[in-house]
Amino acid sequence: MARIKDASVVDVRNAVDMVELVSQYTPLRRAGARYTGRCPFHEERTPSFSVDAINKLYHCFGCGKGGDAISFVRELEQLDFAEAIAWLGDRFNVELEYEEVSPQVEEKRRRLESLYSVLEQATAYYERHLWDGPAGEPVRGYLDSRGLGEAICREFRLGLSPGHGLAAKARQKGFSVGDLRAAGLVNARGNDYFPQRLMFPLADARGRVVGFQARKLREDDPLRGKYVNSPEGELFHKSAILYGLNLSRAAIAKQDRAIVVEGNTDVIALRQAGLEPVVASMGTALTEQQVRELSRLTRRLYLCFDADAAGEAATLRGMELAVKRGFDVRVVPLSPGDDPADAAEGFEPRLASSLPYPLYRVKLIVDDPPDRQAAYRDAKAFLDGLGDSPERHEAWRYVNDKLGMTVQLQSAVATVKAAPVAPRLLDAASKLEREALAGCLAYPDQLIPMLAGLDPETFAGAMERRLRDVLVAGKDPDDDLVPLVAELSARAAADEIGELGAKQRLLMLKERTLRNALTQDPTRRREIQPHLEELRQQIENLSLQASGAAPR
Repeated sequence: MARIKDASVVDVRNAVDMVELVSQYTPLRRAGARYTGRCPFHEERTPSFSVDAINKLYHCFGCGKGGDAISFVRELEQLDFAEAIAWLGDRFNVELEYEEVSPQVEEKRRRLESLYSVLEQATAYYERHLWDGPAGEPVRGYLDSRGLGEAICREFRLGLSPGHGLAAKARQKGFSVGDLRAAGLVNARGNDYFPQRLMFPLADARGRVVGFQARKLREDDPLRGKYVNSPEGELFHKSAILYGLNLSRAAIAKQDRAIVVEGNTDVIALRQAGLEPVVASMGTALTEQQVRELSRLTRRLYLCFDADAAGEAATLRGMELAVKRGFDVRVVPLSPGDDPADAAEGFEPRLASSLPYPLYRVKLIVDDPPDRQAAYRDAKAFLDGLGDSPERHEAWRYVNDKLGMTVQLQSAVATVKAAPVAPRLLDAASKLEREALAGCLAYPDQLIPMLAGLDPETFAGAMERRLRDVLVAGKDPDDDLVPLVAELSARAAADEIGELGAKQRLLMLKERTLRNALTQDPTRRREIQPHLEELRQQIENLSLQASGAAPR
C-alpha cells in the first residue's frame, strides 16, 4: 500500500475538529475551556471523559485511556495508523497525498478510488429517487408499513433503483463502462444492473459503499431472487460484509457484544428501537472474514436467526467457527415466522433469555430424537469436543435429564472474569512530577523556562523525563507520549492547577533534588543548606500568594 505523505498527516491533524469528532460517539457539554461527557470506551454513569478542543486531546479519568484524534479513531474503529488517517481525511475533507510508488500500484489506487466514487454517486442517485420523486411514494409507504421511519432509513441510506438511467448519468460524469461494470452497476450489455428495486447500500467498516443488496418490489421483476446482491468484484465480497457494521462498530466495542441477525430490515428496526450493536451476516452463516472482523471489537456474540435457518448445517458451522475462535456465543431462539424487526421494541429481554451455544446445540440433538441412543452418542461427541466450562456442564445436565441417562459429570470449573483494573494510584513522587508537567502544559510561556532549569534527572519517571525534554526542546511529542500529554492536560483543568501552584511544584521538585543530594553526600551541607532554605521560603511565599495573603 502506498505510504501517506507526512505533510498529509499534518493536514489531517490540523483539519480535525476534536469536539465534532468525539460528539459522533458520545454527547459532550462545555465545562470551562474543555468539554466533558461519558466515556465512549467504557460504560459509566458519571461523566469522566475530558476533551481539550484547542490541543485536540482526550483523557478519561475512569479507564485511563487518552491521546489525540488519531489514537481515538484507531481505538474505537479498530484501525491501523494509515487507515485512521484515511478515515479522518474522509471525515474532514482532506485530500491525502502519497509517496511515489510504482505505476502499477498507483494505477490500482486510482482505479479503486474511481470505483468508490461511482458507487458513492450511485448511492446518492438511488436516494434521490426514493425520497424526492413520485416513483418513490409506494416504496416509502412500504417502509412505513414495516414501521421503519424516514430518519432511520436515511441513516442507512436506503434508495430506489428506477431500473434505467444510472448508466447514462454516470457516463455523462466521465465514468467509463469498464468502471460501471467493475462496480457492479451495469450488465454485460452496459444497461443498469438493477431493475426497479429497494436498494440497501452495503458499506465496508470505514463506511465506504462497496455494493448493494436490492429487494424485489414488482412481480414482473426480471431478476429471480427476492433479494439480489451486487456481483462479486474488486470491492464487493459478500462473505466479508456485515451489514450495518460501519454504524455499529462503536456500540459493539463499548458494550462488548454484537447481535447478529439475518436481514437488513432487522438491523434497521433494532437500531431504530435503540439497540445499536447489531449487524446482519448477509445470509445465515457466519464466515471466517466476518468472524475476524467482529473479533477486533468483541468476543461476545448473540446470534438471532429464524427457526429454520438456526438449525441448518451452514448456520451451525458458522456458530462452531465463532466458538473455535474464542467467542462466547449465545443463541436467541425465534419461533417459526418470528422476526426481530416485528418485535424490535421488546428485543432486549430476549437477549437475557438467550441460550449458551453448548446448550442450544444439544437441544437440537436430544429434543424428541427418533433414536435416543444415537442422540446420546451425538451429544456426547459434540460435548467431548468442547473445552471444560460451566456452559458445557449445563449442557451435559440437560442431556442427562432429557434422555434419562446417568453420566459421570466432571466437577464444574468456575470461570470468574477478572474485574477491570482500576487506574494506578500515583505515589507522591510521581504525582508531584506529573502535576508540575501539567502546569507547564497549561502555562508554557511562563513555566517552561523554569522547567529548563531543572536537570532531566530531576524526574524519576522515564516517560515524565522524556516529556520534560520534549517541552524544553519545543518539539511535538512522539506518539507514545501523546496519551500522557492528554492525561496531564486534562488533570491541569480538572484539578485547577494554576500558574502559582505549578511554580510551587517545580520548586518542590528542585527542593527534592537538593535534599537527595544532601542525603547522598552530607559533606555538602554548607553548600546545599542555604539553597534549601531559600527554596523553602519561595515555596511558602507562593502558598501565601495563592491563598491571598501577603508574602514574607
